[in-house]
This record gives sequence, structure tokens and C-alpha cells, in this order.
Amino acid sequence: MFKKYISKLETIIAFAQSMLTPKQFIFLSAVLVGISSAFAVIVLKSFAHWVFTFATYVSGILKLGFINSILPIIGILLTVFVVKRVLGGTIQKGTSQILYAVAKKASIIPKKQMYAQIVTSSLTVGLGGSAGLESPIVITGAAFGSNYAQKYKLSYKDRTLLIGCGVAAGIAAAFNAPIAGVLFAVEVLLVDVSIAAFTPIMIAAATGALVSVIALDEEILLSFKQQQSFDYHNIAFYILLGMFTGFISVYYSRNFQRVEHFFARLKLSPYKKALFGSSILAILIFIFPTLFGEGYESIKTLSDNDPGKLLENTLFRGFRDNSWALLVFVGLTMMVKVFATGITLGSGGNGGNFAPSLFLGSYVGFFFSKFLNLTGLTKLPVSNFTLVGMAGILSGLFHAPLTAIFLIAEITGGYNLMIPLMIVASISFAISKRFEKHSMDVKNLAKKGHAFTSNKDTNILSTLETTSIIQTDYLTVSPDENLERLVDLISHSNQVIFAVVDTEKNLLGIVHFNDIREIIFNTYRVKYTLVREIMIEPTEIISPDDSMEMVMNKFEKSKKAFLPVLKEGKYYGFISKSVALEAYRTKLKSMTIE
Repeated sequence: MFKKYISKLETIIAFAQSMLTPKQFIFLSAVLVGISSAFAVIVLKSFAHWVFTFATYVSGILKLGFINSILPIIGILLTVFVVKRVLGGTIQKGTSQILYAVAKKASIIPKKQMYAQIVTSSLTVGLGGSAGLESPIVITGAAFGSNYAQKYKLSYKDRTLLIGCGVAAGIAAAFNAPIAGVLFAVEVLLVDVSIAAFTPIMIAAATGALVSVIALDEEILLSFKQQQSFDYHNIAFYILLGMFTGFISVYYSRNFQRVEHFFARLKLSPYKKALFGSSILAILIFIFPTLFGEGYESIKTLSDNDPGKLLENTLFRGFRDNSWALLVFVGLTMMVKVFATGITLGSGGNGGNFAPSLFLGSYVGFFFSKFLNLTGLTKLPVSNFTLVGMAGILSGLFHAPLTAIFLIAEITGGYNLMIPLMIVASISFAISKRFEKHSMDVKNLAKKGHAFTSNKDTNILSTLETTSIIQTDYLTVSPDENLERLVDLISHSNQVIFAVVDTEKNLLGIVHFNDIREIIFNTYRVKYTLVREIMIEPTEIISPDDSMEMVMNKFEKSKKAFLPVLKEGKYYGFISKSVALEAYRTKLKSMTIE
């Protein structure tokens, strides 16, 4: 029955495609992708909220303080089971896979990502894993956009644009923040977008936010109604908070990777690794219960008038009214969060770092302002610093200051904090960028030359394969031949450069027509000069495994128009700079989203 309805819907959409102009169909597609992404958000958020409410109820009624520690173990083990039994043994995590798909896979995302992320992340995070649902939501939205575009045979540009629509709708629906959704799609994923392309992305984001706000209870979404007024006298402290969040972002980024690498190196079966990691996570959650799940409830508590409620149902409940004890608890939780998230994802769970960045940011902002207040140095509005701290960490980790600024502005229901948000987000971004060139999601891919960065040339070059522009049909010469042979080759071909090789294809040198122009018109010298006497050693050598960015850097360094290619140590061919530039121009034209 369900397939029957899907088939009818696809028929209607196909008919609409035949009746509408390409631009009109993209607008319709943006709406449909936005609705699909919003439903993914509704499923994930509702399940996670239901489990959190259930666990809180059971632990409160039955006095089972350990229930929150047991659930994450079950969740991560179930996630590993689903991955192995249903999803073919592997699942890609993090928004970096979207970057990779755009850069290397022609914006084609596997169909299974339309449901794999929903199932696995709901098990992991819904049952208490200390990670976020936003990255799985974003990947799901991107998968909807990509597969929709494939279904209706849209171009690479349109596939990429609809991926952006899915991403924007996912973030917009998750936070009821359409502007932040648009900015995240453009700032983090689609770095080369024309103004005209904003329209479908905005349509998708608005659609996602609208569906979400209609279907989801406001308590499930992260939103704040209370906030104190902005006082310009506190600007110096906001500057300090920006610096603090910047350094904490670097701390989080580096330690998260260390934890992931630790689990990647463990020689354990997936189930043993999951049990080992989730057991450590269970202990952390038992000591710091706010690490359970996304942690959005504790963020709301921190920004409330009674943050001491955070210590209820913890080992430290006896210190509920002790401000210094609360501060120590918040500080320790703040430093441990990265390990809880790293363990959750490294041991086999699925989720992302978006929610943890907001969690960490709120704790950092609270800790910073509360500490200064308790020391008597000043009197800061703690709730404002708690909210602004989220923008600082989000900006520092994802290198997305605009997304951070407008996301917090939207979820607080106004723009009263715009100035401190801009100060903290920009300073945190600058500091994080100084120590970490790439954001968390881009770092590993950028090292391999696979992902988009903020550098437009790098983005385009990363999509080109070096092997596609190697010319292997160049004629070669022997070092012991005289120039008569070389002159004959020049006169009967368009070739201007020749590789000098021995019988085993070892590259001995190269000869360029411009370097021997004077010699070849001298009959005596042509007859009695050997190739080895006039060949020169190449200044740069290219390997087929080199990235296109490396190739272009070698051209720039050598100032040559042709560079030889060696494959497994043997002469393989040449790359022409003009051919490389033409490939760059063609790719630039095909990738520009208009």
C-alpha cells in the first residue's frame, strides 16, 4: 500500500516536471525536499525526547539512578547490530561525507543514507549516547536531495543545489531557525553559490521550519524565552569569552580526534569495542548525568533562574544550593564532554558534534560568567553568557561564525544579543582558525585532498583527477641517438617536448623544442650531437597519485609548460599546463550553482 502511494506521488512529480520550467521545478523540488527533511527531524527528535522523558520518569519513580547509564550501552550495541546486520557492516558518520560526495562523487549520495542515519542515530542518541542528532539529520536531508535529483535526472549543479536544500531544511527544522539553516548550507557545504541559488535553499529552509513547528512540541526544540538585556559595559568580558571559547574549541577538536583514533586502533570485534566504549560512557554518565543524550534539557536549565536544578538526581544533589559546587560540576562536565562524545561515536554509535558544541558552549559561557561573579570581580548576566557561549563553540568547531550568530539569535527569539554574538563568534573563529586550519568535519578530508574548503581554487581542483589529464601518447627518444631522429619526430608531429628514456623506460631527461631551436638548423651539429648531450633534468616530477592542487603547485614552482609523469618509477607520460587549466575552467563552469 505504501509503495502504491509513493508510485502515485512520483508520477505526479514527473508530470509536474514536464509541465514546469526547470527553475519552477527546482522551486517545487525545494519544497518537497524540505518536507522530507522535516519529517526526518520529527522522527528523530520525538524519539529522543520520548526516551529522555521515559528514563527520567523511571529513574525518578523507581529510584533507579543507574537507568541513564544502562540505556547508552543498549543503544550503542543495538546500533552496531543494525550496522552489521542491516546496513552491510559500515556506515559513514559526520557531515564530511556530504563534502566528499560533492567533491568526488558528483553529488551522488547512496540511497541507504535516507534511512540509515535515522535508524542508527535514534538508537544511539535516543537511548542516551552523548552525541547530537543534527549531523544525521543533515546527512539524511542531503540524501533526500541527492536521490530526488537522481530520480528525476537533474544535472550535477541541481543535485548539489538540492543537497543544500536538504541540509538547510534539516537545520531549520531541528531548531526552528530557517536563516541559520540557509547559512549553514552555504557557509559549511556549498561554498560557491550565486545569489540566485539562495531562493530554493530559502524555500526549503522555510518549509522545513514550518513543518517542524507545526508538528513538534516546542519543548522538544531548543528554544529560549528568557534573556537579560545587553549591557555595553560588558563588552570586554564578551571579548574574553570569545578567546576562551576559541581555545576550548581547539581543545575539543584535538581531543575528539585522539579518542576516535584510539578506538580506530583497538584490535577488538565491533561488539566488544561497543561494549568497552559504552561501559566507559556509562560510568561518565553515572557521575555526570547531564552527558546523557543531546543534553538540551540541561542547557535550558543552565540559562534558567535556578541552575542548581542541574545537581538534582546526581551524586552531588546535597550541594544543590552551593554555587561553588555547581561551578565545579559544570567545569568538570565541560571538560569531560569531548571524551563522552568521542567514546560514543568511536565505539560504534552514530551521531554528530553539532549538539555537543551547543552543550559545551552553554557550559563554557555559564562557567566563565559564574566564576567571575562568584569571585566578586563583576556582576555579569549569566544567562546571556550561557547563550552567547554556544555561538562561540559552534563557530570555533565548525568554522561557521554566521551560522553560529544567527542560530543563537533565532532560538532566543530575538536579536538583542546580536552584538555580543558577533564579538564572541568572530573571535572564537579567529583563534580556532589560527590553531586548526580546517574545521572538525573538513580536517581529515582536506588532508587527502577530498573535500571543499574555504579556498575556491582548492575546491575545484579537489574534484579533478590527475590521471584524467595525463597524456601517455608522447613519442620518446633514446639518449644515444643523434638529433637527426629527434628532428624527424619534430617535423612529423605536433609534439614539442620529448622524454629521454632507456630500454627499461627509466626517465633520463627531457628535451624541449625551444631549447634546441638553434641546433636543429645546423646540419653538422644535428648529425654529430647525441640526445644525451642536450637533454636536461626535469625540475619537477609528477605522480598519478598527486592531487591536482599539488600538480598546479609544481607547475607554479617550475615555471614550465610541461611536466613528466612517473608511474612506479617508470616514465608514463606528460601533463600540459594548458590542458590542466582548461580542465579547471570546464569544471569551474560546471560547478557554479546559479
